[in-house]
Amino acid sequence: MGFRMGIVGLPNVGKSTLFNALTKTAAAQAANFPFCTIEPNVGEVNVPDRRLDTLAGIAGSKQIIPARMTFVDIAGLVKGASQGEGLGNQFLANIRETDAIAHVLRCFEDGDITHVDGRVDPVADAEVIETELMLSDLESIEKRRANLVRKLKGNDKEAQQQDRLLAAAQAALEDGKPARTVEVDAEDLKAWKMLQLLTSKPVLFVCNVNEEDAAKGNDFSAAVEKMAAEQGAGTVLISARIEEEISQLDAEEAEMFLGEMGLEEAGLDRLIRAGYELLHLETYFTVGPKEARAWTIKQGTMAPQAAGVIHGDFEKGFIRAETIAYDDYVACNGESGAKEAGKMRAEGKAYQVKDGDVLHFLFNT
Repeated sequence: MGFRMGIVGLPNVGKSTLFNALTKTAAAQAANFPFCTIEPNVGEVNVPDRRLDTLAGIAGSKQIIPARMTFVDIAGLVKGASQGEGLGNQFLANIRETDAIAHVLRCFEDGDITHVDGRVDPVADAEVIETELMLSDLESIEKRRANLVRKLKGNDKEAQQQDRLLAAAQAALEDGKPARTVEVDAEDLKAWKMLQLLTSKPVLFVCNVNEEDAAKGNDFSAAVEKMAAEQGAGTVLISARIEEEISQLDAEEAEMFLGEMGLEEAGLDRLIRAGYELLHLETYFTVGPKEARAWTIKQGTMAPQAAGVIHGDFEKGFIRAETIAYDDYVACNGESGAKEAGKMRAEGKAYQVKDGDVLHFLFNT
């Protein structure tokens, strides 16, 4: 299980440049005019995790297979998008298919790059996008509730649950708050997710700054961080231009370049880590002479469901998981050493997989 992150924002904030850099492709046409992205570009990237290289080195694995993350570059939205302005609802629909939203905000001055509103104000830009998503959700909710009337009269329990959740979202939106502020009970989570409300998606604010501000940010990014803190959201500082340059370098050159810029890691690493935290994801590993592989799961996933990420038969026929913590695997120099040191555990169906676990599943076919 990876995850899909939609890259959204106003035109000319650096979305397509960032997408190109992160996916190391030229799939998205970066151009200095609105709506240069018409169809959503989709690109997959490896999730960087140094632990995987370490495990592969110890096990002598022939192949290393990282976890994967999908970026979806969604066309620039404008004020009035929910009413069909610009390229409108076509792109709002693309957001529904993502797990989270990376909201790219222009936090740099550049007279050569046109801003759709003729000014640089990332907080105002964020409000424009949020407003359009909220208006779209309100319109969708009103239509859906109207379509539920007949089923509600027939006391359909599923319809009653759906209407109750839609009503809660509608109340929040009419109060000027996104749907993600609604508190949802555990038994309603599945139905809530199926509503696919745009403003229920977790949001990361991505501050796109100039190269000289990449390490510490600037007044624009500080304003975004303040806004995000008030909303309980996260922020990531990125220079799309730096990411673009890094994407053309090999690993050694990229590390030297980052050092010269005063950066410890690439923006991609920060963005993916922030995305993992946002969606409460973690990683476990399977390791052997053929391959070392990383798998993405939700925090709190039980062993059978973690096995099911590899194959449904693993979950159905689950017997137990032979488990070694990452630190123990490294300290004991592999599986054999971990066994001898008593660090390999046999865990059953009630085991909650931990981040970094090295697992081997036993199952009935």
